[in-house]
Amino acid sequence: MPKNKRPAPRKSGPSDEEIQDAQVQQLCDLSIGLAEQEVNVITTDNQAPGDLLKEQEREIYKIIKKSLQQKKDDVLYESLDRLKHADTAVYQLLKARIEEAAEVVLVRRDEGITVEINAFLIPLFVRTLGGLDRAQAFQDQNAFDLLTQSLQKAQLESPDASVVLVSYAYHLDEIDSITYSHLNAMIRDAFASMTDKKVAATPAIEDSFTGWPESKFGPDDMAVELRFLLGFTLKSADDAFYHVPEDDAAIDAYFEVREKRFQSWTEQAAPLVRQCLVTDGRKMDVNSDINFLYQDLFHGGKERGIAEYFMLQMMSELNHGLSQHELAAESTIAIIGPAEAGGDVVLRVNLYKESDGSLVATSEKPSAVTRDLDLEIDDTYDALMTIGVKSLAIALKFDVYGQAVDVQAYAQQVRED
Repeated sequence: MPKNKRPAPRKSGPSDEEIQDAQVQQLCDLSIGLAEQEVNVITTDNQAPGDLLKEQEREIYKIIKKSLQQKKDDVLYESLDRLKHADTAVYQLLKARIEEAAEVVLVRRDEGITVEINAFLIPLFVRTLGGLDRAQAFQDQNAFDLLTQSLQKAQLESPDASVVLVSYAYHLDEIDSITYSHLNAMIRDAFASMTDKKVAATPAIEDSFTGWPESKFGPDDMAVELRFLLGFTLKSADDAFYHVPEDDAAIDAYFEVREKRFQSWTEQAAPLVRQCLVTDGRKMDVNSDINFLYQDLFHGGKERGIAEYFMLQMMSELNHGLSQHELAAESTIAIIGPAEAGGDVVLRVNLYKESDGSLVATSEKPSAVTRDLDLEIDDTYDALMTIGVKSLAIALKFDVYGQAVDVQAYAQQVRED
């Protein structure tokens, strides 16, 4: 070997940012490719369409699960952000896959049985005098135990499943701050706790209790607040109780029965929830409302709660504007349509005085990317009718000056929920 030969310089490897960017792009490309195959049924290399779809699906889930396990949430959120601006349909498909992987975990047991553990939410609006006090919540262990047991007694969960509730009422800010990988870790905490004979630590669940923001309600204010009950269900993956029929009529009947069970459960659960949330009897009248929203898996329950929260906030702002003008809602015309705010799409409602067309009140709420705009408009009009608005028009959009563009009369479409 020649002496004093200068060694070749080492090639520097890709940076963490470059690796992450490549993973993001790969996930986006795979998602777009899978969507195109599902539409066009493209075949290559003599493979059957089903084999190609399954291969693409496996690759997507492989990246998603690896990101969850390694707590690389940025890969998942950045992929969604890119697709949201590039292809809304593919964005929706990838979002559904990520959410399912985060909120549902399958575990193959030693005896060969596959079990599923999932996280669910029950959003609820609680009306109290002066607002809820965290120090009072979940002090009644008996009421909490009965509340947990009631889910199976009401046949909302299988009698063969194991169901636990977290003895905590989550604020929206807390639920919204739980990332995909954090939720996945919480589910694994719950699984260990529910299957280990020794009391297992649950650090991921404990880290989700970040605290309620400081209350802005005075002692005599009537407060309506959104809270979430979080639970976990451990069940056999093939439990017939959860099997949804394939026939359309049978599917409708299945969910209609479950909806009735849930409504019946809310009547039984309301007194127990009161006991779990307050210890001061003066703060909550037994006849005051606890309005439950439908139980769903984590992300479905979260979106349902957020949508209802912003709807109530919008109605409150519009009512405030009507009050300031000392005007009845029946004397106004509402114009509703999409607008841009800070780079995001919002749904805007303007109330105009019927007599002279002057602006009375305006309010905006986030517009869900995953939801049909016509359905959002229908739901918003239903809410507007509850405060007395009877005349509605639809704008193609609101321009940068706040003016409604291409306004047309509203005709509510008959739809199946």
